[in-house]
Amino acid sequence: MRIQGLIAATFSSFHADGSPDLTRIPSLVDQLIADGVKGVFICGTNGEGPNLTIEERMQIAEAYVKAVDKRCLVLVHVGHPAIAEARKLAEHAQRIGADAVSAVAAFYFKPSSAQNLTDCMAQIASAAPELPFYYYHIPAITGVAMDLLEFLQLAETAIPNLAGIKYTASTLHEYQSCVQYGNGKFDILFGYDELLLPALAVGAKGAIGSTYTFAAPLYRKVVACFEAGDMQAAQQWQYEAVRMIRCLGRYSPIPTQKAILKILGTDLGPCRLPLAQLSPQQAEDIRLYLEEIRFAETLHAAGASLQGSVASGHHSPHKS
Repeated sequence: MRIQGLIAATFSSFHADGSPDLTRIPSLVDQLIADGVKGVFICGTNGEGPNLTIEERMQIAEAYVKAVDKRCLVLVHVGHPAIAEARKLAEHAQRIGADAVSAVAAFYFKPSSAQNLTDCMAQIASAAPELPFYYYHIPAITGVAMDLLEFLQLAETAIPNLAGIKYTASTLHEYQSCVQYGNGKFDILFGYDELLLPALAVGAKGAIGSTYTFAAPLYRKVVACFEAGDMQAAQQWQYEAVRMIRCLGRYSPIPTQKAILKILGTDLGPCRLPLAQLSPQQAEDIRLYLEEIRFAETLHAAGASLQGSVASGHHSPHKS
């Protein structure tokens, strides 16, 4: 399996009491497919996978597989500090018909070397041998930052179903080296939304990102303009994404993005502690900022100009 295009790293959906709300998943999936994503990445960082029990993660995976119904890819994050639990999640993902699994490194007792990391990932991946496996590299969260070229060299023989890496780091020189490794034999999916255009320039074909959950048309414009050779337009659309992303760090990024989703009309409920929902004043601050940068208008312009053909890539934000 080779993935091209955007995969949305979807957010959790909870009731007010903090229990998972599976009823919100079908409409979210329908919207994402309408926005042109190629798949969903579930129970990862934005999906608050580490905040969920494995039983809840299995329920959510089943809900997504059912809601998607083969209309796009479903990638299930199965990472867990206990490898035995990660294996349960991987086996379950394969059994219910997911398209791929992915796992972060253990983040309490951390792998000590690329060989140690490979051994850990091999155990997890072998629980779902029929599914492509992606190592989820996110050193800012896990604190695990191995030499990924060494990992690929070791893992390509130790993990028969290794498909690639979900690469969530800003080290583009290493990212490019991974893309080029073995004449491009692995899928290296880029995970920093604010650097999508630079990643495309060094060879990215697929990307997984949180803001693709509510702004996929904006990033599809970046890709379309880049592929059409219109770098000036690609830079402008990317800059519009960067302007939106700048507000994510004002408070907590995941609760802020759920607040943005609510502003745009999709309420997925609160987060789970230790992630705290934005206060009404903080949510209003975000709303005013988005209004100031005309984010909704930009998103609408991107979506409208994508309808039909790539030729629409010559549109610019706020001019459609």
